[in-house]
Amino acid sequence: MSEAAATARLVPTLDHVVVLVHDKLDEMYAAYERLGFQLAPRGHHSLGSSNNLAIFRDTYLELLGYEPGKDRLRPEIWQDPAGLTAIVFRPTSPEEVAQVMQARGVGTEEPVTFTRPVDTAEGHRDARFTIVRVPPRHIQNGRSFFCYHHTPELVWRPEWQVHPNGATNVVEFVISAPDPRKTAAVYEAIFGPGLLVDIDGGVAFRAGAAKVRLLEPSAARARFGETILPDMETQDRMIALGVGTTSLDAAIGCLKQAGVPFAKSGCCRILVGHEATGGVAIEFCEEVSR
Repeated sequence: MSEAAATARLVPTLDHVVVLVHDKLDEMYAAYERLGFQLAPRGHHSLGSSNNLAIFRDTYLELLGYEPGKDRLRPEIWQDPAGLTAIVFRPTSPEEVAQVMQARGVGTEEPVTFTRPVDTAEGHRDARFTIVRVPPRHIQNGRSFFCYHHTPELVWRPEWQVHPNGATNVVEFVISAPDPRKTAAVYEAIFGPGLLVDIDGGVAFRAGAAKVRLLEPSAARARFGETILPDMETQDRMIALGVGTTSLDAAIGCLKQAGVPFAKSGCCRILVGHEATGGVAIEFCEEVSR
């Protein structure tokens, strides 16, 4: 491997997050509409999985599952429990990511390219993606990978970026881990030394519009209480998301209208528990005017 690859610096930028819903795509579509998200029409990957997306300013949230008769496709995904299951980064190129991860001893799986049909006002087109996965041996729960968008204009479409709850971006991704620094070591290996900063109860790093936090279970429970999943003290688990909103009142209005329970979690923040979201705590936080 070239010396250039070994010394190249990848910049961590959150592309999207994945909530695994298995065979409950219709049920979770309705659940996320009740939370005030506008979801793009159902998409179908050439690999066999299906999804609905909540598209934000720079990021998106993916509800990933399968339709009847397709549960035998992509079995490596469906073996994971429902809930927050993947953090996905945006590369400048899939080739660079693969070279850097190989050079730094992280390794990588073979890049995978696939498509998803999209119907637009201009006609039918295929959105095209190439993903580079971090080998599963580095991730105790869920997945981490890079997703290169060959056709970003078919994902970040203005008509899909407006949400009744005022959502603007995924601004936080939270992992509970008995040993946060050990779990985060793979990200420091990929993105270079100096990535991690110490925080109360764990470590964190910036990923574009978002902050990724890895917290000890006690610290995660202290912050999120019963809104996160139970029984996660002994293993890593992706547990919570922060979503920015232009108006906390708009988000509260959507939740009240739909009868979704929520709790205040600080100034300009509210929390929705995992029971209403398919296994992930979601904290809405109001954007601060600049």
